Amino acid sequence: MLESRQPTPTHRVSLVIQYLGTRFHGWQRQKAQRTVQEEIETAIATVLGYHVTLHGAGRTDAGVHAAAQVAHFDATGLIPAHKWATVLNSYLPPDILIRASAGVSDSWHARFSAVSRRYRYTIYTEALPNLFVTPFSWHYYYAPLDESLIQAALKPLLGKHHLAAFHRAGSARSHSWVEVQVAECHRSGPFIHIEIQANGFLYGMVRLLVGMLVEVGSGQRTLNNFTEIWQEQRRDEVKYAAPPQGLCLLRVGYPDFPFPSEIWYDTLPYLVFSH
Repeated sequence: MLESRQPTPTHRVSLVIQYLGTRFHGWQRQKAQRTVQEEIETAIATVLGYHVTLHGAGRTDAGVHAAAQVAHFDATGLIPAHKWATVLNSYLPPDILIRASAGVSDSWHARFSAVSRRYRYTIYTEALPNLFVTPFSWHYYYAPLDESLIQAALKPLLGKHHLAAFHRAGSARSHSWVEVQVAECHRSGPFIHIEIQANGFLYGMVRLLVGMLVEVGSGQRTLNNFTEIWQEQRRDEVKYAAPPQGLCLLRVGYPDFPFPSEIWYDTLPYLVFSH
Protein backbone atom coordinates (compact mmCIF):
# COMPACT_ATOMS: atom_id res chain seq x y z
CA MET A 1 0.00 0.00 0.00
CA LEU A 2 1.45 3.36 -1.06
CA GLU A 3 1.49 6.19 1.42
CA SER A 4 -0.97 8.98 0.62
CA ARG A 5 1.48 11.74 1.50
CA GLN A 6 4.99 12.27 0.29
CA PRO A 7 7.62 12.80 3.01
CA THR A 8 9.59 16.03 3.00
CA PRO A 9 11.82 15.86 -0.09
CA THR A 10 15.56 15.78 0.36
CA HIS A 11 16.74 16.06 -3.23
CA ARG A 12 15.53 16.84 -6.75
CA VAL A 13 16.20 14.43 -9.61
CA SER A 14 16.15 15.37 -13.29
CA LEU A 15 15.59 12.87 -16.09
CA VAL A 16 16.25 12.83 -19.84
CA ILE A 17 13.52 10.67 -21.35
CA GLN A 18 12.87 9.04 -24.71
CA TYR A 19 9.53 7.56 -25.69
CA LEU A 20 7.72 6.22 -28.71
CA GLY A 21 4.44 8.06 -28.64
CA THR A 22 2.49 5.61 -30.80
CA ARG A 23 0.64 3.86 -27.98
CA PHE A 24 0.43 6.81 -25.60
CA HIS A 25 -2.36 9.33 -25.20
CA GLY A 26 0.26 12.05 -24.82
CA TRP A 27 2.58 13.06 -22.00
CA GLN A 28 0.16 14.45 -19.42
CA ARG A 29 -1.63 12.18 -16.97
CA GLN A 30 -5.27 11.61 -17.98
CA LYS A 31 -8.05 9.56 -16.49
CA ALA A 32 -8.46 6.12 -18.06
CA GLN A 33 -5.75 6.81 -20.66
CA ARG A 34 -2.20 5.51 -20.99
CA THR A 35 0.25 8.41 -20.71
CA VAL A 36 4.01 8.77 -20.37
CA GLN A 37 3.80 10.80 -17.17
CA GLU A 38 1.66 8.20 -15.44
CA GLU A 39 3.89 5.29 -16.48
CA ILE A 40 6.99 6.96 -15.06
CA GLU A 41 5.22 8.17 -11.92
CA THR A 42 4.02 4.62 -11.30
CA ALA A 43 7.56 3.29 -11.66
CA ILE A 44 8.92 5.91 -9.24
CA ALA A 45 6.17 5.14 -6.72
CA THR A 46 6.98 1.42 -6.93
CA VAL A 47 10.55 2.20 -5.90
CA LEU A 48 9.85 4.85 -3.26
CA GLY A 49 6.62 3.50 -1.77
CA TYR A 50 4.79 6.80 -2.21
CA HIS A 51 3.38 8.86 -5.06
CA VAL A 52 5.32 11.73 -6.62
CA THR A 53 4.51 14.29 -9.29
CA LEU A 54 6.73 14.24 -12.36
CA HIS A 55 7.12 17.70 -13.91
CA GLY A 56 7.85 17.66 -17.66
CA ALA A 57 9.39 20.35 -19.84
CA GLY A 58 6.51 20.10 -22.30
CA ARG A 59 3.28 18.23 -22.96
CA THR A 60 3.41 16.22 -26.16
CA ASP A 61 0.14 15.17 -27.80
CA ALA A 62 -1.13 11.64 -28.39
CA GLY A 63 1.08 9.83 -30.88
CA VAL A 64 3.97 12.33 -30.68
CA HIS A 65 7.46 11.02 -29.88
CA ALA A 66 10.29 12.44 -27.76
CA ALA A 67 14.03 12.00 -28.28
CA ALA A 68 15.04 13.98 -25.19
CA GLN A 69 12.10 15.07 -23.07
CA VAL A 70 13.18 16.44 -19.69
CA ALA A 71 11.40 16.05 -16.35
CA HIS A 72 12.09 16.23 -12.63
CA PHE A 73 10.70 14.91 -9.36
CA ASP A 74 11.48 15.30 -5.66
CA ALA A 75 12.39 12.27 -3.57
CA THR A 76 13.73 11.03 -0.29
CA GLY A 77 15.76 7.87 0.15
CA LEU A 78 19.24 6.61 -0.42
CA ILE A 79 19.22 6.17 -4.20
CA PRO A 80 21.81 8.56 -5.71
CA ALA A 81 20.35 10.82 -8.39
CA HIS A 82 22.56 9.41 -11.14
CA LYS A 83 21.32 5.87 -10.40
CA TRP A 84 17.66 6.62 -11.00
CA ALA A 85 17.89 6.04 -14.78
CA THR A 86 19.04 2.47 -14.31
CA VAL A 87 16.55 1.81 -11.54
CA LEU A 88 13.55 3.16 -13.45
CA ASN A 89 14.41 1.43 -16.73
CA SER A 90 13.99 -1.92 -14.99
CA TYR A 91 10.34 -1.02 -14.23
CA LEU A 92 9.35 0.87 -17.38
CA PRO A 93 7.72 -0.56 -20.53
CA PRO A 94 9.84 -0.94 -23.70
CA ASP A 95 8.43 2.23 -25.32
CA ILE A 96 9.95 4.48 -22.61
CA LEU A 97 13.67 4.84 -21.89
CA ILE A 98 15.41 7.04 -19.32
CA ARG A 99 18.69 8.00 -21.00
CA ALA A 100 20.19 9.54 -17.87
CA SER A 101 19.40 11.05 -14.49
CA ALA A 102 21.17 13.65 -12.36
CA GLY A 103 20.73 15.75 -9.26
CA VAL A 104 19.72 19.40 -9.59
CA SER A 105 19.09 22.23 -7.16
CA ASP A 106 15.70 22.65 -5.50
CA SER A 107 15.13 25.81 -7.56
CA TRP A 108 15.71 24.05 -10.90
CA HIS A 109 12.49 23.24 -12.79
CA ALA A 110 12.15 21.12 -15.94
CA ARG A 111 9.52 23.45 -17.38
CA PHE A 112 10.22 26.90 -15.97
CA SER A 113 14.03 26.75 -16.18
CA ALA A 114 13.95 25.82 -19.89
CA VAL A 115 14.89 28.49 -22.43
CA SER A 116 14.18 26.51 -25.61
CA ARG A 117 12.35 23.51 -27.02
CA ARG A 118 13.07 22.03 -30.43
CA TYR A 119 10.81 19.82 -32.54
CA ARG A 120 11.45 17.94 -35.76
CA TYR A 121 8.72 16.96 -38.19
CA THR A 122 9.49 14.31 -40.83
CA ILE A 123 7.61 13.89 -44.10
CA TYR A 124 8.08 10.85 -46.34
CA THR A 125 7.37 11.63 -50.00
CA GLU A 126 7.84 8.36 -51.92
CA ALA A 127 4.74 7.07 -53.68
CA LEU A 128 5.03 3.59 -52.18
CA PRO A 129 4.42 3.16 -48.42
CA ASN A 130 7.18 1.76 -46.22
CA LEU A 131 6.37 -0.03 -42.98
CA PHE A 132 9.73 0.85 -41.42
CA VAL A 133 9.21 4.61 -41.65
CA THR A 134 5.43 4.72 -41.10
CA PRO A 135 5.61 5.11 -37.28
CA PHE A 136 7.90 8.15 -37.54
CA SER A 137 6.77 10.15 -40.56
CA TRP A 138 3.82 11.56 -42.48
CA HIS A 139 3.50 9.69 -45.76
CA TYR A 140 2.63 12.55 -48.11
CA TYR A 141 2.64 11.49 -51.75
CA TYR A 142 -0.39 13.35 -53.16
CA ALA A 143 1.70 16.07 -54.82
CA PRO A 144 5.42 16.95 -55.12
CA LEU A 145 6.74 19.09 -52.27
CA ASP A 146 9.22 21.89 -52.85
CA GLU A 147 11.34 22.21 -49.71
CA SER A 148 12.68 25.59 -50.84
CA LEU A 149 9.15 27.02 -50.69
CA ILE A 150 8.69 25.59 -47.20
CA GLN A 151 11.98 27.18 -46.11
CA ALA A 152 10.93 30.51 -47.58
CA ALA A 153 7.62 30.31 -45.67
CA LEU A 154 9.46 29.59 -42.43
CA LYS A 155 11.87 32.53 -42.63
CA PRO A 156 9.42 35.30 -41.60
CA LEU A 157 8.46 33.30 -38.50
CA LEU A 158 11.83 33.96 -36.88
CA GLY A 159 11.53 36.31 -33.93
CA LYS A 160 8.74 37.04 -31.47
CA HIS A 161 5.25 36.83 -32.94
CA HIS A 162 1.62 36.44 -31.95
CA LEU A 163 0.86 33.01 -33.44
CA ALA A 164 -2.80 32.62 -32.56
CA ALA A 165 -3.40 31.17 -36.04
CA PHE A 166 -1.53 28.04 -34.91
CA HIS A 167 -3.10 27.76 -31.45
CA ARG A 168 -5.57 24.92 -31.01
CA ALA A 169 -8.61 25.39 -28.81
CA GLY A 170 -8.52 23.86 -25.34
CA SER A 171 -5.28 25.43 -24.12
CA ALA A 172 -5.09 27.08 -20.72
CA ARG A 173 -2.38 29.45 -21.98
CA SER A 174 -3.52 33.07 -21.73
CA HIS A 175 -1.64 34.38 -24.80
CA SER A 176 -0.18 33.23 -28.12
CA TRP A 177 3.18 35.01 -28.14
CA VAL A 178 6.08 32.78 -29.19
CA GLU A 179 9.73 33.60 -29.77
CA VAL A 180 10.84 31.41 -32.69
CA GLN A 181 14.60 30.90 -32.49
CA VAL A 182 15.19 28.45 -35.36
CA ALA A 183 12.97 27.54 -38.32
CA GLU A 184 14.48 25.41 -41.06
CA CYS A 185 13.66 22.78 -43.66
CA HIS A 186 15.85 20.43 -45.65
CA ARG A 187 15.42 17.35 -47.82
CA SER A 188 17.32 14.05 -47.60
CA GLY A 189 16.19 11.86 -50.49
CA PRO A 190 12.48 11.14 -50.03
CA PHE A 191 12.42 12.70 -46.55
CA ILE A 192 11.71 16.34 -45.75
CA HIS A 193 12.72 17.42 -42.25
CA ILE A 194 11.27 20.56 -40.67
CA GLU A 195 12.80 21.78 -37.40
CA ILE A 196 11.36 24.52 -35.20
CA GLN A 197 12.98 25.82 -32.01
CA ALA A 198 11.25 28.32 -29.74
CA ASN A 199 11.16 29.45 -26.14
CA GLY A 200 7.83 27.63 -25.86
CA PHE A 201 5.10 26.17 -28.04
CA LEU A 202 1.36 26.68 -28.25
CA TYR A 203 -1.05 23.78 -27.96
CA GLY A 204 -1.04 22.00 -31.32
CA MET A 205 1.20 24.64 -32.89
CA VAL A 206 3.72 22.52 -34.81
CA ARG A 207 1.18 20.18 -36.39
CA LEU A 208 -1.04 23.07 -37.51
CA LEU A 209 2.00 24.89 -38.86
CA VAL A 210 3.26 21.85 -40.79
CA GLY A 211 -0.20 21.26 -42.22
CA MET A 212 -0.10 24.72 -43.81
CA LEU A 213 3.56 24.44 -44.84
CA VAL A 214 2.69 21.36 -46.88
CA GLU A 215 0.05 23.43 -48.68
CA VAL A 216 2.77 25.96 -49.51
CA GLY A 217 5.27 23.30 -50.57
CA SER A 218 2.72 21.62 -52.85
CA GLY A 219 1.65 24.90 -54.48
CA GLN A 220 -1.84 24.92 -53.01
CA ARG A 221 -1.12 28.13 -51.09
CA THR A 222 1.14 31.08 -51.92
CA LEU A 223 3.90 32.33 -49.67
CA ASN A 224 2.18 35.68 -49.27
CA ASN A 225 -1.13 34.08 -48.33
CA PHE A 226 0.55 31.86 -45.74
CA THR A 227 2.32 34.82 -44.13
CA GLU A 228 -0.79 37.02 -44.16
CA ILE A 229 -2.85 34.33 -42.41
CA TRP A 230 -0.57 34.02 -39.39
CA GLN A 231 0.36 37.70 -39.22
CA GLU A 232 -3.33 38.66 -39.24
CA GLN A 233 -4.20 35.82 -36.82
CA ARG A 234 -6.82 34.30 -39.14
CA ARG A 235 -7.25 31.08 -37.18
CA ASP A 236 -10.40 30.07 -39.07
CA GLU A 237 -8.33 29.61 -42.25
CA VAL A 238 -5.98 27.06 -40.66
CA LYS A 239 -7.95 23.89 -41.33
CA TYR A 240 -5.68 20.88 -41.09
CA ALA A 241 -3.13 19.54 -38.61
CA ALA A 242 -0.37 17.23 -39.76
CA PRO A 243 -0.65 13.73 -38.24
CA PRO A 244 1.15 13.15 -34.93
CA GLN A 245 3.52 10.33 -35.84
CA GLY A 246 5.83 12.60 -37.86
CA LEU A 247 6.50 14.88 -34.87
CA CYS A 248 9.21 14.42 -32.26
CA LEU A 249 10.32 16.61 -29.36
CA LEU A 250 13.97 16.75 -30.26
CA ARG A 251 15.47 18.42 -27.19
CA VAL A 252 15.03 21.02 -24.44
CA GLY A 253 17.63 23.69 -23.70
CA TYR A 254 18.69 25.10 -20.32
CA PRO A 255 21.30 27.66 -19.26
CA ASP A 256 22.43 25.26 -16.52
CA PHE A 257 21.96 21.60 -17.46
CA PRO A 258 23.65 18.72 -15.60
CA PHE A 259 23.93 16.41 -18.62
CA PRO A 260 26.66 16.22 -21.28
CA SER A 261 25.56 16.99 -24.84
CA GLU A 262 25.69 13.37 -26.02
CA ILE A 263 22.85 12.56 -23.60
CA TRP A 264 20.34 15.09 -24.89
CA TYR A 265 21.48 17.25 -27.79
CA ASP A 266 21.04 15.17 -30.94
CA THR A 267 19.61 11.77 -30.10
CA LEU A 268 17.10 11.31 -32.94
CA PRO A 269 18.63 9.76 -36.09
CA TYR A 270 17.52 11.26 -39.38
CA LEU A 271 15.44 9.03 -41.60
CA VAL A 272 17.49 8.72 -44.79
CA PHE A 273 17.83 6.34 -47.73
CA SER A 274 21.21 5.87 -49.35
CA HIS A 275 21.30 4.79 -53.00
